Amino acid sequence: MDLKKHVVTAWKLTLEFIVPLILMTLVMVVVSVVTIGILAPVTLAGYMQSLLSMVREGREPKIQDLFSQMSLFLPLLLFGLVAFIATSIGFMLLFIPGLLVVIALTYCCLYMLPLMTDKRLGLIEAIKESYRMAVRDGIGEHIVVAILFLGISGIGSSFILGSLFTQPLATIFLLSVYDEKTR
Repeated sequence: MDLKKHVVTAWKLTLEFIVPLILMTLVMVVVSVVTIGILAPVTLAGYMQSLLSMVREGREPKIQDLFSQMSLFLPLLLFGLVAFIATSIGFMLLFIPGLLVVIALTYCCLYMLPLMTDKRLGLIEAIKESYRMAVRDGIGEHIVVAILFLGISGIGSSFILGSLFTQPLATIFLLSVYDEKTR
């Protein structure tokens, strides 16, 4: 896999659609904060599906796309609760088990949301397929993709306005990789 190609693709698409991406990201963050995170997974699913359409078809993302995946509300809410409980138990035991749970969730579920929205897989099937995609082409390659995705997102999140630019960039990068893996 040519990671440089995916980074360049993400950069070009981010610059091409910068205004709608920033507005969409801002609305997603505001909705997540106002609803105390309850709608965060569903709006993130709509966000990813909208950006996947942009990557594949060059379609301009729209704010109303954020709410296009409301049918996934219950499965994503239950997944979030289970992930929160598992992570909390891990961190209560010691720091290392909690960190291992977070790493395992990140590694196994990186492609879960795109699979649920794009392929219309159920939660368990999406997790299984995401894991298969992670180990199919090499573990090291997937680790680099995860580190780049989390690194770009993390750098932007350290600045209040930075995440409005880096979150779309990181998501487009991830979806570009996803698109190549699912072809």
